[in-house]
Amino acid sequence: MQPASAPTPAATERLRRVRQAVRELVAEQGLRFSMDAVALRAGCSKQTLYAQFGSRQELLRSVVQEHLDQATIPLRNDGSDLREALVAFAIEHLERLSDPEVLASCQLINAEARLFPEETRSLFLDGHARLEQRLAARLQQAMRRGRLRHDDPHFAAELLLGMIVGSDFERQRFGVPHRDTPAARRQWAESAVEAFLRAFAPVATVMSIHGA
Repeated sequence: MQPASAPTPAATERLRRVRQAVRELVAEQGLRFSMDAVALRAGCSKQTLYAQFGSRQELLRSVVQEHLDQATIPLRNDGSDLREALVAFAIEHLERLSDPEVLASCQLINAEARLFPEETRSLFLDGHARLEQRLAARLQQAMRRGRLRHDDPHFAAELLLGMIVGSDFERQRFGVPHRDTPAARRQWAESAVEAFLRAFAPVATVMSIHGA
């Protein structure tokens, strides 16, 4: 079996345009966007889209997967400094949630959830659920190496994600002042990660702190 050939620069650029078109259309139309609209905005044929992705759902999944891969880059090196990796992940996550395009998309998708139950469920499973799984895997590695106390890594991942986001996304949804600068997001990210690391510090560290 011959290895798959690397995509040509033209194919890579077309994929970039297609994914960008999907992001823009979801922010404008929610899940009502069509393959025709994607093809028109990306400057390619609808047949090309179906040949590469097979369906609209798979095209949307490709866009979500790209974001997931980018968002979890700081978590991939399990030998890196844990605090540094979690802070970098937290900042990336907060910056993503502060993107006006992402906010608009979330608002429209939430409003249309009852009309597209299967697609919204897939978005959750392919997006947030997998993000949480990757974070849980990184935390589990840290637990095995004694950098965090042993606990349910999925519980820890969900707790950390909640600490990172805080109330800021809700503030944005309702149009009230939020952490809208890189400095403010970094400060919050560092504080959230520090609080998490204290809460999940190894038992020996906690005992040392308390003089036991």
